[in-house]
Amino acid sequence: MGLVQSPPMPNQASPLTIAAIGCGSRARTYLEIAVGLGDRYSVVAGADPVPERRDTLRKISNNSDFKSFASADELLAEERMADVAFIGTQDNYHFEPAKKALEKGYHLLLEKPAAQTLEETLKLTELAKKYDRKILLCFVLRYTPFYSKVHEIIRSGQLGDVISMHAHEGVDAWHHGHSYVRGHWAKTGESTPMIIAKCSHDTDYIAWLLDSQCKSVSSYGRLSYFNESHAPEGATARCTDGCPHAAPQGGSCMYDAHHYLDKHERWLRMIYPHPTERTKEEVAEWLKTCAWGRCVWKCDNDAVDHQVVNMDFENGSTASLTMTAFDCGRALEVFGTKACLRGGDEHKIISGHDISIRDHESGETKFVDLDEINDDGYQGHGGGDYGLVNAMDAIFRGEGSDSSLIENSVEGHLIGFAAEQSRLNGGTPVELNH
Repeated sequence: MGLVQSPPMPNQASPLTIAAIGCGSRARTYLEIAVGLGDRYSVVAGADPVPERRDTLRKISNNSDFKSFASADELLAEERMADVAFIGTQDNYHFEPAKKALEKGYHLLLEKPAAQTLEETLKLTELAKKYDRKILLCFVLRYTPFYSKVHEIIRSGQLGDVISMHAHEGVDAWHHGHSYVRGHWAKTGESTPMIIAKCSHDTDYIAWLLDSQCKSVSSYGRLSYFNESHAPEGATARCTDGCPHAAPQGGSCMYDAHHYLDKHERWLRMIYPHPTERTKEEVAEWLKTCAWGRCVWKCDNDAVDHQVVNMDFENGSTASLTMTAFDCGRALEVFGTKACLRGGDEHKIISGHDISIRDHESGETKFVDLDEINDDGYQGHGGGDYGLVNAMDAIFRGEGSDSSLIENSVEGHLIGFAAEQSRLNGGTPVELNH
């Protein structure tokens, strides 16, 4: 295909127009925020094989001229109809629609990970340059008050030179079972490795905070718990098959799929075919046949449930990342020559403060408290979902920070794919080629 003429961006008086390819939970979240920001954005089209998802997005758009398509190919067969295409399909179907959208002249808001393989990720970087288009990756943690403040503190020199860093992500046991045992990311070959699918956020912000290229990675991890050897005695293949550990039989299994009917009902919004309308009776019937009704110890999953990653950076800093299914929330420690910084979800619970900074010379600790998130109710990813959308129009118009554009934020993907290569080879270090 020949080089296309790069279409101009609208001026500030005109809204940035968006077409969604994939109308699932991420599209609904981002575009609901966009519509809530008034006349800065206009959602003009959506493509998804599930009609109910398209209809939901149509309602969110509040646009009587909203165009609906049953597939990405249908939408992309038309003349370019928006400034930006949001790619929110499953991980294994990012590359093709992203490539076609770039060829059509769209800028991209691309859900992480950028693609299923490192080769496809790097190819998208090349295509963005070829067609003079911008790809904004949805690394929303960069836009949270917490990580933005940590970035500011490091750049101010308060910590001195950063020598090492440790990041921790607790996925949460139920979340892990929902997404990485029963759900879309359970089988690595059909999605992306866990360290990419879940932790590319973390490898991205580590590289962003250290402001350096990573030169070597080693990693260990495995699937230890969510397998049949840990199934309780008498457990059935599905929670709905009369399992003695399920609630209807008086059981108390924390992973019982019947919890989608009560304390974990909010998770249905992401997976149930009819996201806005459902009865408990309909959901109960659906659980008898869907993937989310299966026993978590009797699925066909191969995603790891714990992994550690060690990173060596060009500037001399080292970093480590721990991912585990058996904790909840993120934590961060940054060790500098003048002071060390600690923060995260557990730190806030224990100390009552968002961030603590301990000075090595005086031994004194000062605390940093962030304003409560004021994002009109959109607090996903610690306010990062709102922060990304709020910054997006300026970025695409060339007036905002370009640090999250793919050519400036691919480092986290390089680290993640190298970590998986190392893990599969027993922790052998992998040198990164930039």
